[in-house]
Amino acid sequence: MLSLQGDFARHGAALAALDAEPVRISRPEHLRDLEALIMPGGESTTMLWLLEATGLRAPFEEFVKSRPVLGTCAGLVLLAKEAGELPAPTLGLLDVSVERNAYGRQVDSFSCALEVPALGGPFDAVFIRAPRIRRVGAGVEVMARAADGEPVAVRAGRVAGLAFHPELTPDRRFHRWFLIEVAGLALPAERASTAAARASGGRA
Repeated sequence: MLSLQGDFARHGAALAALDAEPVRISRPEHLRDLEALIMPGGESTTMLWLLEATGLRAPFEEFVKSRPVLGTCAGLVLLAKEAGELPAPTLGLLDVSVERNAYGRQVDSFSCALEVPALGGPFDAVFIRAPRIRRVGAGVEVMARAADGEPVAVRAGRVAGLAFHPELTPDRRFHRWFLIEVAGLALPAERASTAAARASGGRA
């Protein structure tokens, strides 16, 4: 988890609940041996400034070019190809255009049920000063839409972006989906289940 600023601790708790090992990233050396990355919500301008100030920007850019990445809220902004005026360029890994804080201020926060076929049913999403996805480029798959049809979750290969905060609910399906379906990782409980099935002559 990128841990310069934002709600990374909640993401860590969600990963730990799935028996995945959360690692806080705030220095270049923290990127070693990681298999996937989550970029949390927070202040996109502050995150970009801190990436530069800590010397993390260059190694971080190299890392995300070849590893699975999930960006939530401000993390989506940093992944987007276009995000308006910012103190530094975004990473540009998702061919989408986003408008920061377009769902309103902190007092305009809300939650709603989203239909997410990849999760097998509805997901209660929490929106806090959320960005709007104004354009979706070719090769970007829309994973979920708001009631008005506007995309709120997108994926392009190993990169996924959410306009909301999945870490603020007890529902861990989005984190599990990212780890298994996007990053291609096997969670410890599932590895144990597979090993037990093989040991008993079953098939997994």
